[in-house]
Amino acid sequence: MRRRRLLPGLAAALLAVAVAGLQAGEALPPPPVMAAQGTVQSAFAPWDDIEALIVGQLQAAQRQILMQAYLLTSRPITDELVAARKRGIDVRVLMDAGQLDKNSEDRLRQLRAAGIPVWLETAYRNAHNKVIIIDAALPTATVITGSYNFTWSAQHKNAENVLILGKNPPLAARYASNWQRHRQDAQAAP
Repeated sequence: MRRRRLLPGLAAALLAVAVAGLQAGEALPPPPVMAAQGTVQSAFAPWDDIEALIVGQLQAAQRQILMQAYLLTSRPITDELVAARKRGIDVRVLMDAGQLDKNSEDRLRQLRAAGIPVWLETAYRNAHNKVIIIDAALPTATVITGSYNFTWSAQHKNAENVLILGKNPPLAARYASNWQRHRQDAQAAP
C-alpha cells in the first residue's frame, strides 16, 4: 500500500521532470508586444527615394546613430554618416564580414578614416540585418528597417521596402539592445 502511494508521487515527479525537459527544448518565449506609438513612414524602391529618406533621417540625428548593414556601398549614406560624426554625433556601424567587396571595403575605409568605429559580424552565415537606430534614448527615437540594403542597386535596380518608425523610444531601445548584443560578438574592423 505504501508503495502505491509512492508510485503516484514518483510518477508525478517524473512527469514534471519530463514536462520541464520538453519545455526547455521548446521554442523560446515570444518577444514582448509593444503598444503602437509614434510615426510610421513606409517607402518602396525604386519608386520612392529611400536613400534620400535615410539621409534626411541621419541629418536629423542629435546624439547617436547605430547601424547594422548587410551591405553598405551607398556613397550618400556613407557620406552622411561621416558628416554626422563631424557634427559630434556618436556613430557606430556593424557590417557583415562576408559581404565585404571592393565597394564595401571603400566605404569601410571611409568610415574608419572619419573615426567611426566599425565591427564586422562573423558569428552568422549572414548578418542580414538592415537597421539604423537614431537617438534611441530621446523622445525622437527612430528605427529604420526593411529589406533595403544600403546600396545603389537597392535604390535603382531592386524592389525594396523600408519602414521609418519615429518617436518610439521603447522600440528604439529594444533595437539598440539587439545592436549591442551583436556588437559584443563582432570583431573590430581593421
